[in-house]
Amino acid sequence: MPTSGTASQLTGVIAVVLLTAVVVLGVLVNRQGRLPGLPRFASLSLHRYLSLLAVGFLAVHILTAVAGPFARIGLIAAVVPFASAYQPVWLALGAVSFDLMAALIVTSLLRRHIGRRSWRAVHWLAYACWPTALAHSIGTGTGMRSGRLLDLAVACILAVLAAAGWRLAGSLRAVPRARRVPELMAALALTPEPALMPEPALMPEPEPPCDG
Repeated sequence: MPTSGTASQLTGVIAVVLLTAVVVLGVLVNRQGRLPGLPRFASLSLHRYLSLLAVGFLAVHILTAVAGPFARIGLIAAVVPFASAYQPVWLALGAVSFDLMAALIVTSLLRRHIGRRSWRAVHWLAYACWPTALAHSIGTGTGMRSGRLLDLAVACILAVLAAAGWRLAGSLRAVPRARRVPELMAALALTPEPALMPEPALMPEPEPPCDG
């Protein structure tokens, strides 16, 4: 019969997979705010739906981790890094990932009040949620270090790297050789944020017109 421990592990793995999908979509979205071959509203809806699912599974993961009869961590450890003496480093990474998501939630709700620049700066932190969450899963879950779950973790890493490589290669192909370096830097700076909340990402700045 499933226990709170197995439920916490399962929901944690699902949350990492969903967060990986969110990051991959964020990297693949082009400068028009949509995925290749999909209209803009479909891309944003898919991104928003997966983001909400990731947050939902993360919430269940935290609650089941601290509510079990043999739980060795408290709710405060899910929010404050190094608040637990049990696996302090790995739990701290999980707390950091949760705090970053919480910051994304709050700034998404207050986007109209805090200004575009502040909102955009905070949402760059979305890229840090994924590696910290993945490291937390591997460090705290022994099952993630071998077998099929390890294969799943490797697949998540390869998916993000492949998406980033595809995006950078497309940026290089789209410009003449003499302008590849500045255009590549612009592409990295203007990549749309992988918004984790049901708030559509702002349209990036338009590219300057080509010389000549």
